[in-house]
Amino acid sequence: MVLKVGDSIPHFSALDTNGILFESQSVIGKKPLVIYFYPKDNTRVCTEQACSFRDQYQDFTALGAEVIGISSDSVRAHQRFAKQYQLPFLLLSDANKKLRNLFGVPNDLLGLIPGRVTYVVDREGVIQLVFNSMLGKIHIQKALEMLKSM
Repeated sequence: MVLKVGDSIPHFSALDTNGILFESQSVIGKKPLVIYFYPKDNTRVCTEQACSFRDQYQDFTALGAEVIGISSDSVRAHQRFAKQYQLPFLLLSDANKKLRNLFGVPNDLLGLIPGRVTYVVDREGVIQLVFNSMLGKIHIQKALEMLKSM
């Protein structure tokens, strides 16, 4: 199953950067979400993307939204990544790829690299944007444009 615009995001849970179980129900119904799936911590494009979300994080929070990054890296790897780059948003560990499969995030580059997809979800949990591109920085622009139009 591949989630698309107009679908409600499914309820999910995963360990966050602090090793605490994050439950999607804790934010759905309260604020819009920008959920971005990325291939791997500490790789060039993924680091650029995370730092771009960091640098514009106040723009997202000013629009009432929360940013959540998801990759298959471990909680420990996320902790090091978040600390090194001072990331102010949650990173969720999807080591078993359960969330990636739940959302239907495709692999890129002949199926060799986990895909890079951003979802903008409104306050009620309905997907308003699905943006799939291996170019990292453009995800921030597309997400902000959608949030401003909501």
